[in-house]
Amino acid sequence: MIYLTVMLLSGAGIVLLFLMRGVLRSRNVRRIVHSVRKGFHSAKERNAKFLPDTVLEKTRKSPRTCAVELQQVKTLLRQAEKSLAKQDARAAERALIQALTIQPDAKEVQAELARLYLDSNREPKAEALYRELLQTVPDPALYANLGLSCYKQEKFVEACFAYQEALNLDPKDPSRSYDLGRACIAAHRFADAAPLLEKAAASLTKDTALLHLLAQCYLQLKESEKAEEVYRRINRLEPGDEEVKKKITSLAQVG
Repeated sequence: MIYLTVMLLSGAGIVLLFLMRGVLRSRNVRRIVHSVRKGFHSAKERNAKFLPDTVLEKTRKSPRTCAVELQQVKTLLRQAEKSLAKQDARAAERALIQALTIQPDAKEVQAELARLYLDSNREPKAEALYRELLQTVPDPALYANLGLSCYKQEKFVEACFAYQEALNLDPKDPSRSYDLGRACIAAHRFADAAPLLEKAAASLTKDTALLHLLAQCYLQLKESEKAEEVYRRINRLEPGDEEVKKKITSLAQVG
């Protein structure tokens, strides 16, 4: 009998506990609802307006407007070309920037402005423009110019990546191998540079600057016989170069 009484009292206590938790939870809910309602009332008192969610749509230009803008951009591009022919870089830059204010996504104008920055030793600006262009136009010439802008800033690793992309897109052009090989030498990646310069030299057979790079690369790799062979190729092209003759003699003695 006592055991049954204890069980009943325990059960009643548990039920009472759950009822109290429910009451407290409902009070919290009412408190939250009340605070929200109070917030809305205060907003109304301040004459606040609640605007519905709207999707902003970009206004479309009429075909006539697009045609007029295109003609304006072409005119400004021609003005820039004439200014560059007169070596007036400032006037060319103004015309190109004006063209971009009319059509910010004009790729030809962006490329021309990037080239102007590259030629006028403003490599950081050129690099930024080329990177923006290459997000939508994967062109090997643009990658090559990006590589050159990085190379001129002595960012040789970045130059290697850019020249590698140019080579991937245009593997038959020997200048792509040449550029990447030169960047690899600057980045002290001589083992990578050698085959690239060899490939370029197979097509650009009379480019002595390229051959000098290849010979220096072989010297860095401690391959004196190959370096001597390359210097002999240079000697045949430029027999009056006394420095090359000295290097041939020195390497022959080592061999």
